[in-house]
Amino acid sequence: MKALRTPPERFDELVDYPFAPNYLEVDDTEGGALRVHYLDEGPPDAAPVLVMHGEPSWSYLYRHMIPRFTAAGHRVIAPDLIGFGKSDKPTEREDYTYERHVAWMGSVLRQLDLRNITLVCQDWGGLIGLRLWAEMPDRFARIVIANTALPTGDHPMSEAFRAWRAFSQDVPVFPAGKIVYGGTVNKLTEAEIAAYDAPYPDEDYKAGARQFPTLVPDTPDAPSTTENRAAWEVLKTLDTPVLTVFGAEDKVMAGVEKVFQKLCPGAAGQAHVVLPNAGHFLQEDVGDALADRTNAFIAATS
Repeated sequence: MKALRTPPERFDELVDYPFAPNYLEVDDTEGGALRVHYLDEGPPDAAPVLVMHGEPSWSYLYRHMIPRFTAAGHRVIAPDLIGFGKSDKPTEREDYTYERHVAWMGSVLRQLDLRNITLVCQDWGGLIGLRLWAEMPDRFARIVIANTALPTGDHPMSEAFRAWRAFSQDVPVFPAGKIVYGGTVNKLTEAEIAAYDAPYPDEDYKAGARQFPTLVPDTPDAPSTTENRAAWEVLKTLDTPVLTVFGAEDKVMAGVEKVFQKLCPGAAGQAHVVLPNAGHFLQEDVGDALADRTNAFIAATS
């Protein structure tokens, strides 16, 4: 599998990202290997908070939340998905599949031997992270679900999602930083926009960012619908504590939190919330509140 690696100097001037890089390799499923970047902050012997980003962001999304987790005594693992951030970027769009992403991140969890995990997942971080929870539930202690879903294609996608997907495929230059900017309420500085653009020197690096919107299962016979339905059958049996924290201004994910509250046994009685003044990338808009609510959730369910 042919892949690109973003030159390290692209990340030299990042604002508010003082974290040391860590790397491991995963099987590319074609006889080679891909390098995955991840952050590993806080006490190494503490139970991990696994924070998973989505499209088209990377671990930079959690830069303001990580210090709040480590200050509370938690270890934080923040991987960059393949195709994003400082991780390797396969050049062909067909190299990116939902199932490969689940396998790649599953390999990360196993190689790091993460246990007693608190998962914080948003956007594609949820589509992948929730599958990992279903695949290896004994590794997870609790789940924080933020502006994400686990779609099976059995229900029509929202008009907002269809508009986003059409834009992502038609726009001549995929504007990663501006996309994150557009998914926030409080908006980003020019330096922050540049940080979201940093992983992509040119369009050749954006195959994954382009492909992700097309991988969301949107019809009953779409790829990965069978796997997601099977995952739901597992999740509906688990009593792992589940907290939903959604953004009130996220039009794509509006109302999806109710699905998790209804179907996940561990969601009963939890302090679910829809936060005002928070868009799709609520880590940018209300990251402090999301981190604090997660810390409180950990304390209440430990």
